[in-house]
This record gives sequence, C-alpha cells and structure tokens, in this order.
Amino acid sequence: MKFAKVNSVAVVGLTPHLIDVEVNIESKALPRFEIVGLPGKAVEESRERVRSAIKAAGFQFPNQKIIVNLAPADIRKEGPIYDLSIALGVLVASEQLLQAAIYNHVFLGELSLSGDIRGIHGVLPASVYCHQNNLTMVAPIANLSELEIVKGLTYVATNSLAELTEFLNNEERAYDQASGKNPISTKSTSDKLDFKYIHGQELAKRAIEIAAAGGHNILLDGPPGCGKSLLAKAFPTILPDLNHAEQLEVSSIHSIVGLNRGGILSTRPVRSPHHSISKAGLIGGGSNIKPGEISLAHRGVLYLDEFPEFPRSALESLRQPIEDGEVTISRVMGNITFPAKFMLVASQNPCPCGYYGTNIKACRCSLSAVNRYRARVSGPLIDRIDMFISLDPVKIEKLLNFDNNNHSEPSVSIRKRVKSARILQEQRFAGSSVITNSEIPVTKVKNFCAIDNTAKSILTDAGNSYKLSARAISRILKVARTIADLEGSSDITSDHIAEALQYRKMEH
Repeated sequence: MKFAKVNSVAVVGLTPHLIDVEVNIESKALPRFEIVGLPGKAVEESRERVRSAIKAAGFQFPNQKIIVNLAPADIRKEGPIYDLSIALGVLVASEQLLQAAIYNHVFLGELSLSGDIRGIHGVLPASVYCHQNNLTMVAPIANLSELEIVKGLTYVATNSLAELTEFLNNEERAYDQASGKNPISTKSTSDKLDFKYIHGQELAKRAIEIAAAGGHNILLDGPPGCGKSLLAKAFPTILPDLNHAEQLEVSSIHSIVGLNRGGILSTRPVRSPHHSISKAGLIGGGSNIKPGEISLAHRGVLYLDEFPEFPRSALESLRQPIEDGEVTISRVMGNITFPAKFMLVASQNPCPCGYYGTNIKACRCSLSAVNRYRARVSGPLIDRIDMFISLDPVKIEKLLNFDNNNHSEPSVSIRKRVKSARILQEQRFAGSSVITNSEIPVTKVKNFCAIDNTAKSILTDAGNSYKLSARAISRILKVARTIADLEGSSDITSDHIAEALQYRKMEH
C-alpha cells in the first residue's frame, strides 16, 4: 500500500477551506480508479483527465487500485480545480515524485488531456488564504494576474504538468514571488458618459451626487427620454476608486465566477441586469451556489432599469440584503453568506405607456392600470430607498445647445466633492465595519446624526403630516448627514434636513 497527501483549496461561498487530497494505491487488488469525499460531477470526471495528462507528461499511470479521498468529506467539491492535486498525488503515491517536493504547497488547476493546465475560477480568495497561512500557491499561468494581486505571496504559475513536475524535482528551484506589483484592471473613462454632456436635470444631478457621497439608494421616475438612463450611466464616473481592502474583497467575489482574469478591480463594479433576470440570478443561488448580481455589485452600483418590470419575487428578495449588506442562501448542504453592500439605482416610468401626468403625450393607461403598475414595487421595498427624484423632459433649446463652452459641470469636479465627503466618513467610522453614511446602524443614528431643535421641529412636522415610518425618518437623517459632509459641516442644520426631505417620497 502506497500513500500520498496533497493540499488543495475549496472556496465555499467566499470562504476558503484547506482540502487534503489523499491518494492510496493498492497493488494487490483489481485495477480501478475511484474518487470519494463528496465529489461533484466535474470532480468525478477528472479521472480520465488525470489518466491522460499523466501519460502525456511522460509518466506511467499505475495499473492498480487507486482511491482518492477529498477531505473533509462534509464539504462538497465542485469543478475541475482538483485535477492537478489528484495527478500529483498519484505521482507521489506511485513513487514517481517525492512527497517532500510538494510539502507546504497548495495546488489548483484543471488538466487537459495533453497535460496542459487550464485557468480556473476562485484563485484570488485561495491565494489570500495561502498568504495568511504561509503556503506556496501553485496555479495555472492563466491566473497569473490574480496571483500577483496578493503582495508577499509565494507562488508558482505553470503551463503544464510536465513543466511543473520538472520544477518540483529541481532541488535548487527558485520561486516567483509577488514583488509588490499590483496589476490593476482599469477601464478607460474616456468613452464613459460625463456629466458635462448632460444638459438640464440639475436637481437630479444634485441628488445623484448626494447618493454617491453617502452610498444611498435612489429611484429616478420620469417619462421616456427624460434622461434617466443617461444619469444612471454617468453615475460611476463620480464614484471614488476602491481602496486596497475593498479591491481584494470585490475581486475575490468576481474571481469565483471568473470575471476578473485581467487582474484586480480598482473601479467600483456596476451591474445592470435585464428585467427578465430570475431571483437566483439577482441574489445568488443555483445547485452549485454562486453569487448573484447584488454580490457582484458589492461596493458598487446595482442599476435596475424598468424597475416595476422585474419579477416581484426578485424585487422582494432585495429587502433583507439592502438592510443587512449581505445575503444568506440556505440549502440542504448548509448556508452560504455573500456580501452585498451596494448602491441601488432604479428607474421607472410613471405608468405602462410612460406618459401619465406629463404634457408630452396623452396617457393611454386607465387609472387602475397605473395603480397596478405602481403596485408592482411594494411599500416595504420603497421604504428602503433613500431618495426619490421625479424628472421632467429637458427643453429642446437646452438640448440643442452644442456650444463647447456651455457644458454642464464635469464629472471630475463632482467626483472631487464626493471623494472629500467619503474621506470625512472614513475618519468618522474609523475602526468599524461602517464605510458610508447609508450603513450607519439604527443604534448609532442618534450619535452620528444629531440635530438641533429647529431641525427636529421640521422633521417632526413632516413625519406627522406624511405619516413617515421610523425607517424613513432614519434614512432622512442619514441623507442629511451626507449633505452636511458635502458642505464640510460637522453639524446637521435645518437646511440639510429640509433638503433631505425634498428627496423623500411623500404620500398622504
């Protein structure tokens, strides 16, 4: 009986778990190759890939009984990422590779039939785990940009099984190490929509600036062609870049679904799913649980155009993540939690035809049709949105003003104010998990959003007149806190409260 053990990593949700790939070869038994330890279909199929890759690399595949155990057995193993560790385990157990050569290493990679090593998902969170535990990471060269993200990580990036085994057998091998380079995946902003090209809608621009500064949710309501989509598309241009901790967090989420092969993300993610998306696609799930759009938008923007057209079940599933900043998906196999601290930017028409209450065209919708359309978004979900803006069409004279010297304020100027407000919040919440004003917990609102008697009187009158909920009052205070931050004021004044109130949906 010959035995070998090789390290690998399983990323469950966003949490890495060290996996022991144990290989046992019995010579006095009928030849067969079995994999146990709760393997998924792709893991079971690795037997043929491993067999062919070992032969292609110039080694002998043992014609004996081979048992591979993936421990711990209570964690389901999914995907082809264990191919490389299984192949090395077979080589060590069959005495074609020394056990000492793989000591303190973690192996991830998918093998081709020719022995080449293909790129995989989830390398970044696994790399962070290896760095924290002083392990050497071995992964495909296709994932090199993710390996280089973690400063100080000892890693090996390889093309093939033959190349890797030659390297491991070399006693004087030298490791590639992250040299402090941080390959940032940046997208050119030259082709992005700048606020200077959006004429009119000054109130909406002001509201979007406040939303960006404090991380607030916002709903844009108006007829077709009034600029809702343009404003939403320009929104990312005024957001500050991710800091390093946020970069690792966001990039790890994108890594497990294979969306950041180009390197670490520096700009805030913007996700814009179509309204035909399923509940699982929006919040995450599936048989092999993956993050949904709300987690892919973590620390960034989730833009939902045609808000009432989304399935009601999908919209209602947003309520808990908006409050908690995370989503927990429960299955028989257990619970997996993904972070979901995103800014919701939603837009909608006033009615199905889009012209209710406007003087552009006559509305063709009956009052009952308008009410049904509006009722598609529930009251509890509306209550979780911080700011509401009604847009009117921009006058043609303003749209046709092509004078280059008559542009609106550019995004770069707005971005500077947003960044300054974010710095104030960073200083205010130093040492806590809170980053923006929108994340202030209910228990801390009185501490961070204290107001004087005049402001209290204004807010009390508005609350009583419009029957505002406790959640709405709390969100108004947080928006007022952000308005004060944009002005560099340490105190929330009555003017700040008054402005915050005008962004609230008021219904008798």
